[in-house]
Amino acid sequence: MSSTLVIVGGGMVGTCLALALQRCARKAGWRIRLIEAQPPGGAESQPSYDARSTALSHGSRLLLERLGVWPDLAACVEPIRQIHVSDRGHPGVTRLYAEKESVPALGYVVENARLGEVLLRALDSEVVEWMAPARASRARAVAGGYHLDVDVAGTQQVMHADLLVLADGGRSGLLDQLGVHRNVSPYGQTAIVANVDSSNGHGSVAYERFTASGPLALLPLAGQRSALVWTLPQDEAEEIAALPDAAFLAALQRAFGFRMGALTRVGARACYPLKLIQAQEQVRSNLVVLGNAAHSLHPIAGQGFNLSLRDTLALADKLIEANAAGRALGELGVLQAYLDRQQGDQRMTVAFSDYLTRLFSNRQPILTAGRNLGLLGLDLVPPARRLFARQAMGLKI
Repeated sequence: MSSTLVIVGGGMVGTCLALALQRCARKAGWRIRLIEAQPPGGAESQPSYDARSTALSHGSRLLLERLGVWPDLAACVEPIRQIHVSDRGHPGVTRLYAEKESVPALGYVVENARLGEVLLRALDSEVVEWMAPARASRARAVAGGYHLDVDVAGTQQVMHADLLVLADGGRSGLLDQLGVHRNVSPYGQTAIVANVDSSNGHGSVAYERFTASGPLALLPLAGQRSALVWTLPQDEAEEIAALPDAAFLAALQRAFGFRMGALTRVGARACYPLKLIQAQEQVRSNLVVLGNAAHSLHPIAGQGFNLSLRDTLALADKLIEANAAGRALGELGVLQAYLDRQQGDQRMTVAFSDYLTRLFSNRQPILTAGRNLGLLGLDLVPPARRLFARQAMGLKI
């Protein structure tokens, strides 16, 4: 029986779901519609120096290999061969090495524009209908699925979805409309995102530096550039982000130090308020909430997209299994089985990210001493370091 899957949100998560399902969709006669509000941008509209980036764990590489896109991505990514974790002004340091974990890299960093280009090229246009720019303005439950009001280039359409997947980000208006409540825990921090150059380059090292004001990460990019994610209190972040380049680099140098030599260049800065957001419902009959719409994490340790990718492939597996068993695409039992499979991973990853954020953003002397002992312990005790490394790599412990 022909079924229609509508994915609202054609970003990395929504596109990966379409990729994971397109072979089954061709065989089963499914129709996949991918609705994205933003028009696709070519390389000329994405200045490489100022593009945002994503950290892919080793586990995500394995999943992207399953999707068949890793060979094309390999030319765009920069490997992380070492992770260096430190606490500013204190001796505690932990180092993770790819060689010691018997993997080619602990993770990879890729500019979002390049990742998006690779994913979109891999879509099968005979199976996946890419609709952009298009905006879903209303969703309502009906017998056997959902009806969706969609504005496509100024023309209103009503489309039916046997399964509706909301992957339209942490500010999804459709979630509010459908009464899907979210737990929101503000961190009182804002992330400054930018790309920087340094005199010594990154040497394939990802730096996670904890300061009294919040975590600071510098991740390796192609061309010896580094992707900066610097979390600060909101007022301080906005003030620092607005500084002239030389003053900004001086402030960053004071916070980070000279492990990469002098910081010599910075691209455009963007600021993002940080909150832990978790949807109270991720599945209903004929409905799945996915990606940042389901759980939006602090960027510390780069866990957000990697968790969402694991969710995405797990959902695809359950839908493919259901099709083989003759079950309906949006059957609640099928969707609940997906969620049951992923809830342990979600809880552990959210707790890992949230705990690190709160621990290393706290200025209390007792906690400061404790976390430094913890970093020293991780560096000195191989079993503890291995558990930490496997979580950071997105692998089951």
